[in-house]
Amino acid sequence: MNEAVEAKNASKNASQNGSMAAESGLGTIDTRREQMFPKLTTEEIDRIRRFGEVRRYAAGEMLYRTGETAPGMFVLIKGRVAIEKRDPLGHAETIVEMGPGDFLAEVAQLSGGPSLVDARALTDGEALLVSPSRLRALLIAEVHLGERIMRALILRRVFLIEAGTGGPCLIGPANHPNMVRLQHFLARNAYPHAVLDPAEDRDAQALLKHYPCTNDELPLAICPDGSILKNPDEFELARALGMVSDPRDRHYDVAVVGAGPAGLATAVYAASEGLSVSVFDARAFGGQAGASSCIENYLGFPTGISGQALAGRAYVQAQKFGAEMMIPEEATTLDCGAQPFVLGLRGGRSVKATTVVVASGARYRRPDIPNLQQFEGRGVWYWASPIEARMCRKEEVALVGGGNSAGQAAVFLSGYAKKVWMLVRGTSLAESMSQYLIDRIKATPNIELLTCTEIVALAPSPDGELQAVRWRDRRTGQEIEKPVRNVFIFIGADPATGWLQDCGVALDAKGFVPTGTNIPPDHLRSSAGIGRPQSLETNVPGVFAVGDVRAGSVKRVGAAIGEGATVVPQIHTFLENITAAPATQPLSAAA
Repeated sequence: MNEAVEAKNASKNASQNGSMAAESGLGTIDTRREQMFPKLTTEEIDRIRRFGEVRRYAAGEMLYRTGETAPGMFVLIKGRVAIEKRDPLGHAETIVEMGPGDFLAEVAQLSGGPSLVDARALTDGEALLVSPSRLRALLIAEVHLGERIMRALILRRVFLIEAGTGGPCLIGPANHPNMVRLQHFLARNAYPHAVLDPAEDRDAQALLKHYPCTNDELPLAICPDGSILKNPDEFELARALGMVSDPRDRHYDVAVVGAGPAGLATAVYAASEGLSVSVFDARAFGGQAGASSCIENYLGFPTGISGQALAGRAYVQAQKFGAEMMIPEEATTLDCGAQPFVLGLRGGRSVKATTVVVASGARYRRPDIPNLQQFEGRGVWYWASPIEARMCRKEEVALVGGGNSAGQAAVFLSGYAKKVWMLVRGTSLAESMSQYLIDRIKATPNIELLTCTEIVALAPSPDGELQAVRWRDRRTGQEIEKPVRNVFIFIGADPATGWLQDCGVALDAKGFVPTGTNIPPDHLRSSAGIGRPQSLETNVPGVFAVGDVRAGSVKRVGAAIGEGATVVPQIHTFLENITAAPATQPLSAAA
């Protein structure tokens, strides 16, 4: 028996909590109906015909189901179709009925991903089926029509995220570390999910009786295909949801490792210029910038934009041009011994690429605090999303760090917390933070800045959660303990370059990747017939580095995006040079 059916018998009516949308402020199905469901004219449908093929279906036929790969976008010519949301417990509800002139698709259809809704024919009908590759061609070829379709696709995904429809149902205590971990992973990847807390929901209690779990096995994840996972890691959950495809034995023009601003910009510009591009990231698109609550000094956004919204737009844009997004997919090794390069992936799999762009960014730095790791996910956080912020309502929190990321997080958390204690080791914020954030922190009454201060101890509650924090004034030695249950740490990051070990790519003393004229002379490759490294090229011809991982880079979103755009002409130069090089000449020589 399908386990989803058994779960349905155990629970008749599951409540759902909407997750963070990919872009806030876009409204609901009622306020944005015309943009979510634009009606195509007969003339517009005729223009789409060259991109699709006619399909006929009978009343009652399923055009696609939740969790299964949809064949593409359906443009209805005749008949009516019901779009239904179905949770993993088997409950179905009609979202909207669609007829001639409507089209059936959302963002997943750009890349051939699994459907998040059911499409059921109410009558006999006829439709144009536009495959994912042809849909991308349509969006590019038909500018104004493509703009309407693309906006509808995005708004539909936002609606599904807010409704918690089409993804897994996570069952467990709201503050359980693994519950928070998976919610954060799904939210950062703009993937719909529902949440049930057994402390508040009888259905969740019934489900846990039906599928008993120890505390270490929580949360229970029920996937749309009926599979039941106990405390899965992110990779296991993503595989069960069909979020990533297997790139094995593929050969790309460009492999981008890292989906932060630099990596996403590289993907957008490279794919838009006709190069085959794959993007790999072990966690989520957006990188550290994706966790920023509001970026106010990015050009063109005078009122600011969240890192999640900015990255979400770039993520969809890259797919529009055909870039393949492999998230979560971890790069573990790089073999630069010959062309094409071989990028090793988790589980022993690999892909080949003629060029590689290192955009793996940096990993959160941990301060030297006793027992810190014990509280990670149990009160110690390295980001500040709405998920963590809701856990801090009307409480005092501590925030460590004096850079822009710390300032943005402090202002964001001040809207939830009773008080934000901002702890900085230095004497002021002026050396490391933009003035507009300094002014805003001063103007926020429930943020208190403590300079020359550091945390010296963390105390647990009986159940192992963080319960109290003690910090010390480095000038006087005075120590103070506060009943703080959540600490947010923003003290910079170390380069994520472990996967480059033993591949020949030079690293500086701190682990960053030098490029161009910053490469030490003793690390320059001998003649490869390609000349000296370009400004964003490493010592290995054909391997480039952009963004925070690059030695000497400016740690700003705008600079990272600029490097992502700049590296693409350099990739073209490399590709042209190796095409023109004699076949007998090696592409790279030993260091």
